[in-house]
Amino acid sequence: MAVGQRTYLDHNATSPLRPEVAEVVLRALQLPGNASSVHAEGRAARAEIEAARDKVARLVGARAKNVVFTSGGTEAANLVLTPGFRRLGQAGPTRLLLGAAEHPCVLNGHRFSADAVEIIPVDGSGILDLSWLEAHLNGIGDARVLVSVQLANNETGVVQPVAEAARLVRAHGGLIHTDAVQAAGKIPVDLAELGVDVLTLSGHKIGGPKGIGAVVLASDQFEIADRLIRGGGQEKGFRAGTENVAAIAGFGAAAEIALAQLASEAERLQGLRDEAEAHVRRIAPDAVVVGAQAERLPNTFAFAIPGLKAETALIAFDLAGVALSSGSACSSGKVRRSHVLDAMGVEPALSEGVLRVSLGWTTTKEDVIRFAEACERVVGTLYKRKASAA
Repeated sequence: MAVGQRTYLDHNATSPLRPEVAEVVLRALQLPGNASSVHAEGRAARAEIEAARDKVARLVGARAKNVVFTSGGTEAANLVLTPGFRRLGQAGPTRLLLGAAEHPCVLNGHRFSADAVEIIPVDGSGILDLSWLEAHLNGIGDARVLVSVQLANNETGVVQPVAEAARLVRAHGGLIHTDAVQAAGKIPVDLAELGVDVLTLSGHKIGGPKGIGAVVLASDQFEIADRLIRGGGQEKGFRAGTENVAAIAGFGAAAEIALAQLASEAERLQGLRDEAEAHVRRIAPDAVVVGAQAERLPNTFAFAIPGLKAETALIAFDLAGVALSSGSACSSGKVRRSHVLDAMGVEPALSEGVLRVSLGWTTTKEDVIRFAEACERVVGTLYKRKASAA
């Protein structure tokens, strides 16, 4: 997206609000009723929520009654990653296994004690070590386990073998959650095909409003004994409090658009991503694309140019009118070493320079050209400094 010659390539942090979604949000904001009220105004608000619930469910192949709205992906993950998440009539998990490259809302937001948590390693491409997972599950006896594996990494775009992991976990009798925040709307996501018990979503990653997310359960045979927000019976008791009708309606609208355009947008964005990646390799032949050998989201690539620090590069790109990221946006806006790259074994000298390009519905070929022009200037300045210092 170019606004005043600016190019926005940070859709994995937030994808700008779609105009069609903004219209839905504005209309819903003007509804006077509380969705818990039985009068006509309340029923109108309730209808907006239930229509959105159906649209979000369709995006991931779920049933609408199993969608629970939250304030975002972080709250959604915090809600389900707890010893209190269990099948009806069964005891909850006593152990939590987390992928080493998970989002901070999973690594830091779960509600298990530290001694009950173990980390599943990833290989040099960022792919979960399924052999380790299988051996570990076979070695923990009768311990009840909950496993959390993201569907696609927010920093590198690497897609995880969630269905394979789910088969291993089910064979052990455990539960499995996948953080599908980055994957939904970019690649096909089907709850049954993945074989997971629960997945979590966020609206602003697909052109919806910020501050809305969802827990999506595989069936209605689950409960959460220790819910985060207690009070009234909203969201079937999973999450109390008056619903954010406007944000929920916007989330539904964004989910409907994302599903309708899924195949065409994936093809379009992968073409633009590959073009941008080719520009980087042309401009800096020694550039390293992280996870290049793995399956990745069609809109994402992370790269490093030896000798170029991320903090310096982000400022330079920003001054050139291009918005990029150095990784997760959920780190207080600071450029810091990435736990994802550390888990992949990327050398610190290289990981300190990794930049993320993430495209989306606003991205055009002109944006890719402007990115390439900015990259040439940034790299040219770097090499001029190297030459003068030599």
